Amino acid sequence: MKAAAFHSFGPPEVLQLVDLEAPHAGPGQVRVHVKAAGVQPFDTAVRTGWQPPGASVKFPQIPGNEFAGVVDQTGEGVSGFSIGDEVLGYRILGCYAEYVVVPADQLVLKPQGMPWEEAAVLSASGQTAYTALRELEVGPGDTVLIHAAAGGVGTMAVQLAKAWGATVIGTASERNHDYLRSLGAIPVTYGDGLVARVRALAPDGVDAAFDAIGGEALHASVELVHSKNRIGTIVDHALAERLGVRGIRSQRSAARLAELVGLYVQGKLFVHVSGKYPLHQAAAAHRQVESGHVRGKIVLTIG
Repeated sequence: MKAAAFHSFGPPEVLQLVDLEAPHAGPGQVRVHVKAAGVQPFDTAVRTGWQPPGASVKFPQIPGNEFAGVVDQTGEGVSGFSIGDEVLGYRILGCYAEYVVVPADQLVLKPQGMPWEEAAVLSASGQTAYTALRELEVGPGDTVLIHAAAGGVGTMAVQLAKAWGATVIGTASERNHDYLRSLGAIPVTYGDGLVARVRALAPDGVDAAFDAIGGEALHASVELVHSKNRIGTIVDHALAERLGVRGIRSQRSAARLAELVGLYVQGKLFVHVSGKYPLHQAAAAHRQVESGHVRGKIVLTIG
């Protein structure tokens, strides 16, 4: 099979198109012929040497941890999926490839009419945002501040918070303010003076803050949120520990993914794909993600 993989840590250029032996489904597993795979900061971090919890990097390493495609092989004991089913799912590594094998409980059926590119990028950012907002107990009547609200995770977090009854203030550069308004958020420019700008919108502060950028955003959150237990970051865990706020790691499950798919079908969750690259241009996709100016998600088209 064709895959994008790297044989050493380094810049985007270490990602190369390679020929590897296709995996086969074992007991309880499903093999998927991948149509598209999401690209995100998690993947670029792995490429530069970060070891994700619960996994070990082995060369040649195929990155990627979300995908969509067609079931083409099922292992012994698998029920609920058949050859030909269109699915989306997740695994820690290995998704930039024509075939991926995963436990059956890491898949859900793809709705008819959902484009492959959108299906491929729902799992990782959607489940990360879901995990964080649930840990922060965001719900009806809350005002929540979401940092980096126009990014992949931020886009999902804004919409989930709105669907759960919260008012959302989202930080982003001015070029993304109309985009945030389209998602239902009140936009505010990040950077110096952020605390004053948020207080102009919410004089008594906000009930919760979710951070996907780190640094000064977390310091500002401490000034704006009454309870540190309702401040969380997915990126700056060291600073979170020093400030006494939550460091949050994504918790993924098929049940959680199915709920996100349900919201998509109901028209309550919009997936924005800002860039598409063929598999052999995985390095270019990584460069765009590392630019730090991605609105929504980047995807690799494979099948």
